[in-house]
Amino acid sequence: MAKEEPKKTKSKKSKRTLTVGNIYIQSSFNNTIVTITDESGNVVAWASAGSIGFKGTKKSTPYAAGLAATSAIEKARAMGLSKANLFVNGVGSGREQAVRALTNSRLEIDVIKDTTPIAHNGCRPKKARRN
Repeated sequence: MAKEEPKKTKSKKSKRTLTVGNIYIQSSFNNTIVTITDESGNVVAWASAGSIGFKGTKKSTPYAAGLAATSAIEKARAMGLSKANLFVNGVGSGREQAVRALTNSRLEIDVIKDTTPIAHNGCRPKKARRN
């Protein structure tokens, strides 16, 4: 007779809770991505204009960015997020609308910081062409 193996039961995943976190808005010309992390930087929730269902040029609109921010906040709210620091990165058209959507979500925002990199002096230019 073959040995019967004991059935393995998966333990229930504990519900994650967080009260303070960081929100990162990365706005490019093509899409807007909203990522919510806990204090140590682990991603808790995220949403983008593309993940909501917008395609093509509609992804880069401010309306899509606002919906992406609202969707990410809903997911984080279910985990108990109430206070956050906000970091905005990029030059896309949706960054202002995403910030507005987050401030209207009754979430206590401590800091709003723009982390967009600014070019200073740039690369070395190509050498002059000889005739």
